[in-house]
Amino acid sequence: MKHTLLAVALMLVPVAAKAMPVSEFLAEAEDIPHNPSALLRADTRRLMGEIRASFETLSTEREAALAAGRTPAFCPPERGRVAISADELLTRLNSIPASRRQISVTQAMREWMADRFPC
Repeated sequence: MKHTLLAVALMLVPVAAKAMPVSEFLAEAEDIPHNPSALLRADTRRLMGEIRASFETLSTEREAALAAGRTPAFCPPERGRVAISADELLTRLNSIPASRRQISVTQAMREWMADRFPC
């Protein structure tokens, strides 16, 4: 009985999402057609979700740094949201040397935002 309860409890514990490396992101993005129908594809939505999650993580980190009185990794403009096109994103990720493409998409976005919006 104890083992059954333990097994059920372990299934209910949320598992931390594995960070997607840039190399995997680019490999999946390469197979997506560049037309409006791409938005209907599950793999497109998954990659968009990865970018969205990266920005949520970066936003949380930025807010925590500011609340703690530390300088954040990047300082975007006060007004509006940061707009990034798919082409800009892919160009930036493809500019990462192959030897560094094991970094997470979140780390790549952090570095990009720090370059684009230094404090």
